[in-house]
Order: sequence, then structure tokens, then C-alpha cells
Amino acid sequence: MTGIETSAFPPGTQTLTRGLSVIEAVAEGHSTLMEIASVIGCSRSTTHRLASTLVQAGYLRSTSSANGQSFILGSRLVEMGFLARDHLPVVTLARDHLTALGAKTCDTVHLGIREGVEVLYLDKIPGQRGLEMRSRIGKRMPLASTGLGKALMLDLPESEWRTLYNVALSHPATPHARLPDWSDYRAGLRQSGLMSCAFDLEENEPGIRCVAAPIRDAGGKVVAAVSLASATIYMSEIRGPPLFDQHQDYVIALSCSGHCPLSPQTGMMLRQVKAVQ
Repeated sequence: MTGIETSAFPPGTQTLTRGLSVIEAVAEGHSTLMEIASVIGCSRSTTHRLASTLVQAGYLRSTSSANGQSFILGSRLVEMGFLARDHLPVVTLARDHLTALGAKTCDTVHLGIREGVEVLYLDKIPGQRGLEMRSRIGKRMPLASTGLGKALMLDLPESEWRTLYNVALSHPATPHARLPDWSDYRAGLRQSGLMSCAFDLEENEPGIRCVAAPIRDAGGKVVAAVSLASATIYMSEIRGPPLFDQHQDYVIALSCSGHCPLSPQTGMMLRQVKAVQ
């Protein structure tokens, strides 16, 4: 975790590494000293010392219960998480366009990037239909079971599609995923590639449909994706194509001229967006 104050730990790379391991263990849901010590491979006393240091620095919070002392992530990590997110140029540049898209459609808008076999949600504009989805900023989901993830997969070789498909079938974040069989899934993704958009028809979350499109850099490489999601009653299969036409205008607005949105370079140029009729 870049930015964690190393002064919170005594000198030594091993101690810092163990401290970071404690944070990761708590983030994964291990809350008691015994659980954390088992995960990081340290003694209970060493784990207690590391955890206490992290509590003092604000990276963890300590709570007491009938089961003894336990730990949860602290407010300092929340602050740093949002700072890290805001340092990604694509988030800052996309925000106004995502907000406008949400206002025009009343649907939930997501922005995400690929991280390994998962899609990382960088931004979310809640819909205006009184519907709350389980997605949230910072959440990771398997690529192959989400519209946003599928849009990020469009240019990958089909052999990698199959690997990601298999991951989604057993991913702990999607125990209720309802993917079609592989042959139908592959055919659908091939069609998505021809349309330059991807669909999630209740595959990730029952009752929720989604249309998504990739954001490409100047070289045509997929670097991020944007999606619209809503309940099936508001997003019928017939409504999909018109939604994508509207959606695409905003994806074009995020296209890069001369710079990759996620690269260190600055000066990303936005194209003029035509008015959505």
C-alpha cells in the first residue's frame, strides 16, 4: 500500500512487510489476533505489537467484544483509498460525463479498469429509480460475469476468455452467478466485439441488466470501461441498443488523443461530444 507512513514501524523491511500483511489479513475478514497471526505466520505477541502500532497510526481500529479484542480497517485507509482513486486521471476526467449520462438515463453508471482476473470499480453514479445495487467504489468482481468486465475483455484472445470464464464460475464474490454454457458465452462475446459493447443479462446479479462499452487509448487499446445498469423492468432487451447509442457518445468523449488515460502523461484531450437527442 503506497503511502503508508513507514515511521509507524521500527526500522526494517521485514517489519514493514509484516505490518502490511496484517492490514491485508484484516481486509480479507480476519479480525482476531489468533486469525491474523495464523494468516501472516507470526506469533500472537508479534501480531499484537504490529496491530497495536497500526491502531495508533489510524490504519486499524480495535474493538472489544465477548470474544476478546478484534480489529477492523481504520479511517486512515479509507482516506488513502479515495486519494489513490482520485490520482487516476481517468476518474477525474470521466466524472462529469458519467454524471451527465446518469442524469439522462436515470440508470446506475459505473467506471472500471481491469486488475488481473477482476474488474475494479473506480466510480459509481447511483441511479434515480430507487434501486440499490451491491456494486460500490473499490469493489472487485470477476471480469467474465459483469458487463463492465466483458467490455474490458473484448480484445483479449479467446483462450483468455475461457480462463476468465472459469474463474467467474468459482469466484467467491459471485456465488449466484448464472453464466450460460461456454459455447453460448463465447458466441455472445464475439457478437459484443462486433458491436463494441457488452451486455450482462442477469448473469451477475438476478434482476439486474447492464450494457457496457470500452474506453480506448490513442492506440486503440482497451484501458477502462463504462457501464449502465438497472433493473430488468427498466432495461428490457429491446431497450439495449438505444441505450448503447446514447452510452457510446460518452465513451467517445473519454477517448484519448495522443495520451493513454491511465498513463502518467497529462494533457488528455477530450473530443467534442455531440448532443444526445
